[in-house]
Amino acid sequence: MPATRLDGKTIAAEIRGEVAEGVAEFVAQGHSAPTLAAVLVGEDPASQVYVRNKERACDKAGIGSRLTRLPADCTQTQLLDHVRSLNEDPSVHGILVQLPLPARDDGGSGIDERAVLDAIDPAKDVDAFSPVNVGLLMQGRPRFLPCTPHGIIQILARSGISTAGRHVVVVGRSDIVGKPLAMMLAQKDGPCGPDLANATVTIAHSRTGNLADVCRTADILVAAVGRPEMIRADMIRPGAVVIDVGINRVGDRLVGDVAFAEAETVASAVTPVPGGVGPLTIAMLMHNTLTAARQAAGESSK
Repeated sequence: MPATRLDGKTIAAEIRGEVAEGVAEFVAQGHSAPTLAAVLVGEDPASQVYVRNKERACDKAGIGSRLTRLPADCTQTQLLDHVRSLNEDPSVHGILVQLPLPARDDGGSGIDERAVLDAIDPAKDVDAFSPVNVGLLMQGRPRFLPCTPHGIIQILARSGISTAGRHVVVVGRSDIVGKPLAMMLAQKDGPCGPDLANATVTIAHSRTGNLADVCRTADILVAAVGRPEMIRADMIRPGAVVIDVGINRVGDRLVGDVAFAEAETVASAVTPVPGGVGPLTIAMLMHNTLTAARQAAGESSK
């Protein structure tokens, strides 16, 4: 029997609807609409698509959006000055700088991404990349939850899949997905309650010596390594849940980090690419922007 496909599009639409209701309620209380400011440096086609999708999501949720386009040759000082102006603007609740930042054509050192992300006011850091927000997450008292890891937990929760007492293997150790997801799943409680926390978590990666053996121990296997179709059927324990975070272009196809057709024959449930985790990332960004606006207004987040 083929695995259940976990429909990220439908779940993301549910969450965006909940955010839209929350925004309408917030505005009805006399507050200005939450506003997300994005900064796009250069002309990277993929980044332009991502930013356009975020603008559309903001519009549907009733969230204000601003986009600043800076040339690829802008200096780090110019970018930092713009971030500083957004930090000081009380009408802006969330700030995101679209990554990756462009490399320098002239052989220069380019812009230090970490310095730019560190410059964003933690209270407006809706991507949850700030070291302040990462530290709060580690201590189990997050201001914001990182968007993709939170989206994965929402997929599991809304699909009736518990992580408590189960072994989760996360393949990938990035600061954006792998490490924060492991941190969240190992906590005693989380955004969807203790049933979606309390996991025993193993972080593996492309240089794990016995990677296939480690993956086969997983009740829930999360692939976030950035290598097309790296996870094959013989790396999946029969009946395991497989969450594919990867988005890779191979020729004219978009594929994940999991060989989907193979995984369907072994797993009990699996996320497709596209249409799995991806839509949740933007939905949780909308959620964080509303949370930032509520916190700025002195309200507790919901």
